[in-house]
Amino acid sequence: MKIHSNLAVSDSGFIFNPSNGDSFSTNLVGAELIRLLKEGKSLTEIKKEITSKYEVEPTVFEKDYEDFISQLQDHFLVSND
Repeated sequence: MKIHSNLAVSDSGFIFNPSNGDSFSTNLVGAELIRLLKEGKSLTEIKKEITSKYEVEPTVFEKDYEDFISQLQDHFLVSND
């Protein structure tokens, strides 16, 4: 999964897509997930980092991650490259 390189994300979770002018907001964990995706981290690396930083079970993380990615896909913010 690859986040579009031109996507701008603030530390507070404001997301701006300069390609079409759309903007969104997410919580701090969502902003961190986008940052990790922009860094090219794999799902395994992201899962390890998030579950060690926050009190979340790996299975709960996986479900929430898939839901978040689905939302990003719905808004054309990620590609499957």
